[in-house]
This record gives sequence, C-alpha cells and structure tokens, in this order.
Amino acid sequence: MKIFINQTEVKIDGTPTLAELLAQRNLANGGIAVALNNRVVPRASWADVRPTDGSKLTIITAVCGG
Repeated sequence: MKIFINQTEVKIDGTPTLAELLAQRNLANGGIAVALNNRVVPRASWADVRPTDGSKLTIITAVCGG
C-alpha cells in the first residue's frame, strides 16, 4: 500500500495502525502531532486508526526555542 507522509510517497506493508507506523519510523516519542487526510488524530486514537491506500499523513514536531 502507498501512503504519503509529509508529501513524500511511502510504500508500507500490511495495514499498520498509526501507533505502529510511527513506532516503525522512530516517531512515536512525545512532541508530535499527526493529521490524517487533513484531520488531527488525537494521540489516544493512534492505536485504533489505520491509514488506507493513498492516505495523506502530516506529522508535525514541536520544537523549543525562539
């Protein structure tokens, strides 16, 4: 299946949940927000939500400083 992560096409095997996908990509730590097809997905739902073929994920990382 192909999805887009921050506008980059990525091929993934199976149908992982958002939590599994983020863990596979070492992004499951704190300080990130995820939108699936332009809708923010609450962290509490990451283990239940599965992207489908052609889904668009936007991952935003919080940074400190100014």
